[in-house]
Amino acid sequence: MRHLERFAVRDTRRVKWFAAPIAAALILILAGCTSQELRGYMPGDPGVTNHSDAFTNFWVNSWIILLVVGGITWGLIIWASVLFRRRKGEKGLPAQLRYHMPIEILFTVVPVILVAGFFAFTVREEAPVVSNFAEEEQDVKIEVYGKQWAWDFNYLPTSNTEYDSGVYYEGIQAQEIREPSEGGERGAATGEIDEAALPKLVLPVGANVTLDIKSRDVIHSFWIVDFHYKIDNIPGHTNTMSFVPEREGTYMGKCAELCGEYHSMMLFQVEVVSQAEYNAYIAELRAAGNVGSHGDDYNRNQNLPGTDVPEFNHESE
Repeated sequence: MRHLERFAVRDTRRVKWFAAPIAAALILILAGCTSQELRGYMPGDPGVTNHSDAFTNFWVNSWIILLVVGGITWGLIIWASVLFRRRKGEKGLPAQLRYHMPIEILFTVVPVILVAGFFAFTVREEAPVVSNFAEEEQDVKIEVYGKQWAWDFNYLPTSNTEYDSGVYYEGIQAQEIREPSEGGERGAATGEIDEAALPKLVLPVGANVTLDIKSRDVIHSFWIVDFHYKIDNIPGHTNTMSFVPEREGTYMGKCAELCGEYHSMMLFQVEVVSQAEYNAYIAELRAAGNVGSHGDDYNRNQNLPGTDVPEFNHESE
């Protein structure tokens, strides 16, 4: 009995000696983490939209779970490799074990739980973004057209008349800055982009924004990097993205789907501004003559599949 008590005390001391340095190391590591590291190196700042922080948390927690699973997996692999290694003087194959039901069940149930859990949390975080605000709740509605290799934006009217609308913007692809040259020839490219010439999407801070995502030609992908969400532009189909921009600033956007020769030049900027600045920008577009919208009639690809039955002329010649 005394022997067991001594063993228990000794075992507790060993645990303490191992746990103390591990805990100290974890405290030092976490204390040294920057805000960017704690956010899983996700781009941007906290609170850019009403959804961006939820996406960041989902990303970080997913990595923590996967690292734990990976650590356990590698630990079991190393443990089995060491414990069941061939010893000196041993010959032949070790005793073979088959159909160990607890392990078989473990290897089946755990992956199913992980996949189901990731699926459920993905649906939970994604559903509010791809759902439309109710018509009476929409403050700003914009049609976003991807085209080779730029972007068009139609600012459509909504029931909220506090936000100006009824204008359009047509963008051009990113323009390279070139070095000065003589004789009228084009100078050498500097490798930099003229940001002032990039297509610009202006959004009012704090507004319920709905974007209808469309394409004029091929498949593109609309991605505002700091918003932590991307959505495809599909020819003949409309995808929806709804959010509330909560932090004023300028954010970079790009096409995330390989769409042709100048895909890398399909850039744009998003400016989140105050309501007054937003209305002033819409007034500038109206004064420039950009009244109305440029819808599907301006699409380059007009040969889209439909639901009508084709008509054939059966009359003989």
